[in-house]
Amino acid sequence: MSRTLSTMLELGTPAPDFTLPNTNPGFGGDSVSLSDLRDAKALLVIFMCNHCPYVIHIRDALRDLVKEYQIKGVAAVAVSANDVTSHPDDAPDKMAQAAREHGFTFPYLYDESQSVAQAYHAACTPDFFLFDSACKLFYRGRFDKATPGNKEPVNGADLRAAMDAVMADRSPPSEQIPSMGCNIKWKSGGQPAYAGAG
Repeated sequence: MSRTLSTMLELGTPAPDFTLPNTNPGFGGDSVSLSDLRDAKALLVIFMCNHCPYVIHIRDALRDLVKEYQIKGVAAVAVSANDVTSHPDDAPDKMAQAAREHGFTFPYLYDESQSVAQAYHAACTPDFFLFDSACKLFYRGRFDKATPGNKEPVNGADLRAAMDAVMADRSPPSEQIPSMGCNIKWKSGGQPAYAGAG
């Protein structure tokens, strides 16, 4: 199981634009764009996939946390950018199946070209990017201390604190610890320089 850390994109970076097909059309339609989400009080963009043990470890807690904050006005989307040739479990039909089975209340977008992942400097799954009401980056870091190999509680404490702060118009958390997970499965020759070896 590889361990790759978030690149920790600079705070204040504007959310890169996107329009991507949605595999969970019960939430967001057949495709979703950044422009569809700009009116939210905050926006959470999650790079994730189906097969990654780090994602699986927090998946239900993440689903519940997102649902809780959607009620408060946070918009959320998940994006899978993995190469489905090498990882067929992350193909769009499997994404749709996962969204149904796990009750995702947010769009689950497929970044086939991997251009959106590159624009966000996403490096791992899961990788979290929280933007404020002006779509400026407020938080990028881990969900909480829990990983598949430790006994820490899966409670989303770090991301929850960031979402509470952005909703209350407070300053970003002073300590932001990188997310850790499996490296994004880049297409042959397509790995961006920032992503590292993973």
